[in-house]
Amino acid sequence: MIVVSNTSAIINLAAVGRLDLLRALYDRIAIPQAVYHEIAIMGAGQPGSTEVQTLNWIETKQVANRALVTSLRMELEAGEAEAIVLAIELRAALLLMDERRGRIVASRLGLKFIGLLGVLIEAKHRGLISAVKPILDDLVTRAGFWISKRLYARVLQAAGE
Repeated sequence: MIVVSNTSAIINLAAVGRLDLLRALYDRIAIPQAVYHEIAIMGAGQPGSTEVQTLNWIETKQVANRALVTSLRMELEAGEAEAIVLAIELRAALLLMDERRGRIVASRLGLKFIGLLGVLIEAKHRGLISAVKPILDDLVTRAGFWISKRLYARVLQAAGE
């Protein structure tokens, strides 16, 4: 299964020491050059920076269709635009993306996507973690991941907690 990721899932899971969940769920993750740049260069020294440079299961790929990236940049940031185009080019089974605007565009282009919270629910359903709540709490307190109280409750309900 080919999975393409934007920045959020990688940096937030790295911040709470659970980047291993992506490997356990999807085996390999592809990221476009713009996402690599955001994490490794602009975010040097931050969570995920070393990991995208050293982990062999996170592969950086070059996007070929620069015209589509340019077009999508009218609506999205570089990482989001390149992640969407890379997902199309690789015929990815899944796109990891949290940003609402990016998800709207991905949906419009027929891509299947999941966000970080969906990753946690999937990890729980597959038995990779015993509970979502401790990781969710770490994301909020340690990574600064924002989640509304209503969504927090819905995630726990979906995870059966």
